[in-house]
Amino acid sequence: MKTKKLVSIFAVVALVLFSGCKNDEPNVNADNPTAIPDQTIIMPTVPMAGAADFALLAGSAITSTGATDITGNLGLSPGSSIGGFPPGILNGTQQINTNLATQAKLDLTAAYNDAAGRTSTDIVTLSGNIGGLTLTPGLYKTTSSLAISSGDLTFDAKGNADAVFIIQIASSLTTTSGRQVFLKNNASASNIFWQVGSSATFGTTSVFKGTIMAMQSITFNTGATLQGRAMARTGGIVLAGNKIINN
Repeated sequence: MKTKKLVSIFAVVALVLFSGCKNDEPNVNADNPTAIPDQTIIMPTVPMAGAADFALLAGSAITSTGATDITGNLGLSPGSSIGGFPPGILNGTQQINTNLATQAKLDLTAAYNDAAGRTSTDIVTLSGNIGGLTLTPGLYKTTSSLAISSGDLTFDAKGNADAVFIIQIASSLTTTSGRQVFLKNNASASNIFWQVGSSATFGTTSVFKGTIMAMQSITFNTGATLQGRAMARTGGIVLAGNKIINN
């Protein structure tokens, strides 16, 4: 009887240890089961020109509810509808169909096309959920949508503060509630570029980093934060008590 109990205990311990080993595997998730390789082709930055100083830039409208806090300029062209400032706080200038806003939209289009047109022999294809992965400098693409769910995402610059990351997304970009993007080994939000073929949506209290260039709209749910820029070429940007810092 004692022998049987000991065997059962050893079996449980072995199962726990085995499960722990499986969970320690880096850079692997259900949608992207292969470890992400380092790339040898160095990507130059995406020139933002006149759009660089804008934290928010949209085509149709920008609306905010709650205590949104924006650091950087806010631009709209060709639309004219901006709402929610105040009570939202803008630590920058508001540019509605000014020469600066119009030029920034032209520069956004050029930057979007630049990012979308990048190629590389080292390009890494992603799919579905990229939560739990660590991306190193280079070019990434998906032929459909991407989501950050069931895990956080890390950008690792490998000690190079100038390292550039470009993510080409054919359709939508989504993060679920509470998901975060982390920077590691001198990675910089200003060197991360998300080219989104349709729209981007950020879940409640999620933390995101980089320049988002969406063809259509961008939606920030309650409490979501962004270190970078949110730019919608044709559609609008919806905010709900968010913090956006362009640095």
